[in-house]
Amino acid sequence: MTTTAEIKTALIGYGFSATTFHLPFILNLPPFRFTAVSTSKGEQVQQQHPEVEVYAEPEALLSQSDADLVIITAPNKAHFALAKLALQQGKHVVLEKPFVTRVEQGDELIALAQKQQRVLSVYHNRRWDGDFLTVQKLIADGRLGRVRYFESHFDRFRPEVRKRWRESAVEGGGILFDLGPHMLDQALQLFGPPMAITAQVKTLRPQAEVDDFFHLTLHYPEHLAVLRSSPFCASPNLRFEVQGETGNFIKRGLDPQEDHLRSGQLPVTETWAQEPPEQYGQLYSADGVTTIPTETGGYQHYYHMLARAILDGGEVPVSAEQALWNIRLIHLAQQSAASGQTIQVDHNN
Repeated sequence: MTTTAEIKTALIGYGFSATTFHLPFILNLPPFRFTAVSTSKGEQVQQQHPEVEVYAEPEALLSQSDADLVIITAPNKAHFALAKLALQQGKHVVLEKPFVTRVEQGDELIALAQKQQRVLSVYHNRRWDGDFLTVQKLIADGRLGRVRYFESHFDRFRPEVRKRWRESAVEGGGILFDLGPHMLDQALQLFGPPMAITAQVKTLRPQAEVDDFFHLTLHYPEHLAVLRSSPFCASPNLRFEVQGETGNFIKRGLDPQEDHLRSGQLPVTETWAQEPPEQYGQLYSADGVTTIPTETGGYQHYYHMLARAILDGGEVPVSAEQALWNIRLIHLAQQSAASGQTIQVDHNN
């Protein structure tokens, strides 16, 4: 392992997630240095990054590369085995969400990371969405009073099934394992684990092999949190609605960072993640309507914290223990949907 302030970083996978959500930060934020990748797109990588070692198989990268940090963007069902091997090889690990597909896998990885004294983190980047940070601040500042109802949407207009593993009948496939972790993680950050969960998880599109719709209700002592994703929403997306005893906040549209990264914008300025004023949310109260400027997010903050955790023993940006709660709640949601019952959440595990 390196003893300097450089973090040799390897990617497993070179698809959309790797090139959009990770590579721009690895290439532009010190102390990270892109040194290796496992992919079938070797020729493309060699043209774009001739100095990077290319491995055809992830196992070869993990056993032969001198990378300090491995970022795993493989399909969900491969997360556990690859992370386990990486930790056994003494490497720090970042997993694209979801953490794993089964709770016992997460428990095993957490124990192994502690034994190896390596950082194990999950890329819940949407903790640094500007709209979520705005909601978090409004609640913390008491602008809404006591929260009684929270609603989060991540709807899309995708009425046709696509040919990709996420929409195939494989372990970890389906929209609940795809978008559910983002939304559950944000709810957990705001309110902690719920007392119970009631869920509808459906396969609504005629040709779909796996779930493509969910409606989760998280039960808290004094409020409800509803999380929904639908493939049939062509209208402007309702992202958040928070109702409290002194007012409610409504926010539409999605955080712009994904679109910025897709278009090739580099995350190198203080303002790259800012949202335009026309997308700001509205706070409604007895005194009228107030436009609330969106907080400036930035996925780079995840990577800044990650560097400090690896080099200086700082706080891990998203701990594996936190990320495992998402997997627990996904399984409880599946149980609720299958049984038609509200499922109690055990806070002792």
